[in-house]
Amino acid sequence: EGCDKFCAFCVVPYTRGAENSRPVARIIDEAKYLVESGVKEITLLGQNVNAYSYKENSKEFKISNLIDHLNQYSELERIRYTTSHPRDMTDDLIECYSSSQKLMPFVHLPIQSGSNRMLQLMNRKHTLDDYIKVYEKLKKINKEIEFSSDFIIGYPGEKIKDFNETLSLIKRINFINSSSFIFSP
Repeated sequence: EGCDKFCAFCVVPYTRGAENSRPVARIIDEAKYLVESGVKEITLLGQNVNAYSYKENSKEFKISNLIDHLNQYSELERIRYTTSHPRDMTDDLIECYSSSQKLMPFVHLPIQSGSNRMLQLMNRKHTLDDYIKVYEKLKKINKEIEFSSDFIIGYPGEKIKDFNETLSLIKRINFINSSSFIFSP
């Protein structure tokens, strides 16, 4: 729950507080119960789920550890997670797309804009190049991975050039889905 990113357009850090991860044992117990009850697909859900971090007995658990654990349940067929932040797409999580047979080849990775100028105004703390690097790493591991994203159009200060850079990104990535929001008429 919560978020530590403080994007300029977002209220989550103020309404839900700082990032706070559930204890790993509670998640594993819940997953085990669900699988034993016949569930075939588990979605790990959080405001910024790929920032998941829980320390227990001087060991840190990340979302990649949870995916690895869930992958061991023979009855479980599919694993998903949402929503992610580009800054938290770590190499260990990216590697899960190679090592896990159950992790679905889909990533919802909100960028908000294809313009570095707009990303800076939005306080997103990543660049277009950072996003493209994550995309390329994932596609290198599995060419079948599909992407969806979120976009904000009409953000204060946005120019036609910024909008066109977003359109260029959309064409380049060929997102299969998006959530798009008009910030301002």
